[in-house]
This record gives sequence, C-alpha cells and structure tokens, in this order.
Amino acid sequence: METSIQIEVRSTEIDVLGHVNNAKYLEYLEWGREDWYNRIGLPFEAFSEMGVGTVTVNININYRKEARLGEKLTIRTRPLRKGKSSFVLEQIIDNERGERVADAQVTSVTIDLKERKSVPLPPELGKWFE
Repeated sequence: METSIQIEVRSTEIDVLGHVNNAKYLEYLEWGREDWYNRIGLPFEAFSEMGVGTVTVNININYRKEARLGEKLTIRTRPLRKGKSSFVLEQIIDNERGERVADAQVTSVTIDLKERKSVPLPPELGKWFE
C-alpha cells in the first residue's frame, strides 16, 4: 500500500543557500512514515500494545533537486521488502511540478520494548510486504 502526504516548505526549513536544509528531508520522511503506519492501522499505540517498537537503523537518501520556500512537496511511502526482523520502506519526495526532489530507502527493525532487542516482524506489519 502506497500513501502520500503533502507539505509546504516553511521559512524555518530553509538554510543559508535559500533551499531546504538537508536534515529537514529526514523529518519530511519521518512524517511520511508516520502517516503510512497510521493508514495501515498500526499507529504507535498499536505497536505499544503488542510490546513492540520500530527503530530506524539506516536511511539511504539521494538528494535530486533543491526545494525552496513555499513549494508544495508530496512525500510518497510504500513497502519495499522485509526480512526476519527488519523491513525497508521506499520514500519519494516530488515537487508540485512532478520533479523528483529526493528519494530514500529506510530500513527499520522491530524490537521488544522491554528487552530492547530485535524481534520478528509482527504479522500485522509483515502482511503489508507480501
């Protein structure tokens, strides 16, 4: 299942070069992932009830084109692949002209919230990768 959100670049996200600071893209991606989890019915509370959390262990991001103040961006998120306790989401950020601004593959691991160690993906999450 692919989801998408739209945002508008704010002045607090701009660096001295007049475009979005690279670190802000990680925040945009996080907003997209949170929306994806919510739409598949697994908000933070659902994971907590299972005693499981997700932690991001790797983000491979490509910055393709600068984004500037006031631009409207679309962040799309979709499941890419899963392992035993890890999974990868693909995320794409496009501007309002349909130009690719950035793309990323984000690897996360499911952990037991008490033991703080990796655990197999819950079926409620794993089914979205099949």
